[in-house]
Amino acid sequence: MTFEQLRGVIPPVPTIVDQNEQLDKDGLGKVIDTLVKSGVNGLLFLGSGGEFCHMGHAMRMQVAEFAVAHTRGRVPVLIGVGAPGTGETIDLARHAEKSGADGLLVVNPYYAHLTEDELSRHYTRVAQSVHLPVLLYNFPALTGQGLTVPLIASLADQVPNIVGIKDTIDSISHTRQVILTVKRRHPDFMVFSGYDEYLLDNLILGGNGAIPATSNIAPQICCGIYKAFANGNLEQAMDLQRRLAKLVQIYSLEPAHFGVIKEAMQMVGLDISTAVLSPILPLSDGKKKMLAQILIDSGVLQENDAEAEHQAVEAH
Repeated sequence: MTFEQLRGVIPPVPTIVDQNEQLDKDGLGKVIDTLVKSGVNGLLFLGSGGEFCHMGHAMRMQVAEFAVAHTRGRVPVLIGVGAPGTGETIDLARHAEKSGADGLLVVNPYYAHLTEDELSRHYTRVAQSVHLPVLLYNFPALTGQGLTVPLIASLADQVPNIVGIKDTIDSISHTRQVILTVKRRHPDFMVFSGYDEYLLDNLILGGNGAIPATSNIAPQICCGIYKAFANGNLEQAMDLQRRLAKLVQIYSLEPAHFGVIKEAMQMVGLDISTAVLSPILPLSDGKKKMLAQILIDSGVLQENDAEAEHQAVEAH
């Protein structure tokens, strides 16, 4: 699958680090290999779930270089290059292009509140600084302001390599408006949902899929929804969607879910470090028990496996 044909499920890959908060290349390599084998349609590195917000430039560049090199073209690779300023974003975008990324994900600048003209200028300058396809990243809950449908349409009209969006907004109506408005003028414009539970809704409305963090834990559910929909098996897609609805309860455990995702990945059998970058704290034992129960309820983890995990935690 080329980037221009990108559809389906793209995990926002967690950055695996050791207890000293240094990149764990062996651990991240295991995650990449496991996800590629699971049948995902692409990989996103240094998105929100990749903890880019707690990294310096050197580490972001190290992660980008390793991710592209280790994936080796087996699936398309997106690199998140968002930053508060245009110049910094351009530097990261050019580095990702030089590293061999297939596309970029650019979140709108955070901290300062910007006019639509300023947002448009930012995205235009970033996209024009590279030759790679660019996906906009709309996440108003964290950036403080959203991307309006008219602005998204204008950027798609005027900047040829702005080719899609990750719409992380807790309103399927906004994603619907993007699909109906922008795709009407640009049928190849990619619209991915950022909220996991909107995956099936997105596909039904004519979108391209989702970039859901739960696909790191249960790619069989997320990819299963996409494949069932593509094959016209809506009953199977809905059954899996109900399981996904139970699984997304993991996000209620912590405001920032970096450690939650890593702990869940370890619980389902991936031998990785669950360390997180400061200032995030490790998941407490009590939260781990709650996480295991959610995994059991959604059918991702067997009860005996959860008990073994609990005993290991207590022994430690």
